Amino acid sequence: MNAPNFSEHLEIEGGEEMLSSTFLEVMRNLVGWVSLAGCMCGLNAELIAHLHPPAQVISSEPCVFPFTYQGVTHYSCISIHSDFHWCSFDKEFQGRWRYCTRLDPPKCVFPFLFRKNVIHNCTKEGYILNRSWCSLTANYDQDGKWKQCSPKK
Repeated sequence: MNAPNFSEHLEIEGGEEMLSSTFLEVMRNLVGWVSLAGCMCGLNAELIAHLHPPAQVISSEPCVFPFTYQGVTHYSCISIHSDFHWCSFDKEFQGRWRYCTRLDPPKCVFPFLFRKNVIHNCTKEGYILNRSWCSLTANYDQDGKWKQCSPKK
């Protein structure tokens, strides 16, 4: 038995045929009326929640960097499985987390090892764009984790 071709017509039990454009128009109108009725009766809570999301309370508990999530070590906020960046409260993710704020970037670690030299401040050494940077771990040579420093440093 072949599937009906909706671009031409829809076969209904008993051999009756209805043009697909008419059928689709009826279905669109029906869906529209059902959605409207649901909203008016408060049945579509998911849609209403998206229109007026509840206020998010952001914990003041500090993020822990680096933290491990699903076997990967992260040195900054991540957006895995989320539309927004978040961080863990635990070094090894235990389900305790919060959304990140502008105050959550990872902190530079001083001193750090770079090319077998101990660095005590943000440095421009080794950065081709002549901008200052710092390591996010005590051993950049081993870990290779870094971030740009403030342009004023």
